Amino acid sequence: MAETLGSLVDKVSIKNLRIWHMDEAIATKDPGDPALEELKAKRDLAARQNQDLIDEANAFFVDALAGKVKIRDEKLKLYQNRNVQSSDGIKELGEAISELAWRNIKLWHLEDEARRTDLPDADIVKVKRGIDATNQERNNLMDKVDEILFNHVNKK
Repeated sequence: MAETLGSLVDKVSIKNLRIWHMDEAIATKDPGDPALEELKAKRDLAARQNQDLIDEANAFFVDALAGKVKIRDEKLKLYQNRNVQSSDGIKELGEAISELAWRNIKLWHLEDEARRTDLPDADIVKVKRGIDATNQERNNLMDKVDEILFNHVNKK
């Protein structure tokens, strides 16, 4: 299936995290550092890509309201991690989007933690399990965004 609003919102939130981290790196670089210009160019590219995603999300939303695009696909989930926070109580689009953005922030930091070389393997395993659960929550929230939009368009 093509993109959905949930997948586009997910990509925008991840791109925003990348831009934020690049802005931090740029701010701490020495002005004479030869890597600064390359980093600025990457940041500019990320900003353009982010704007493209925002434009795509806006167009998808308009098309969804007009009934021109398929809003969601039936999902075939082969596993169910019971150690995840449920999204069943989320009924509003803004709340689903906010929770999705938070999961991406959490995932970013968990991934950074998993890359640490000073942690014992047992700690890395715990972090990886946290990544698994948070990633499932993230996927559930992308589906929740699509479900809320679908229900709104179909007045459920």
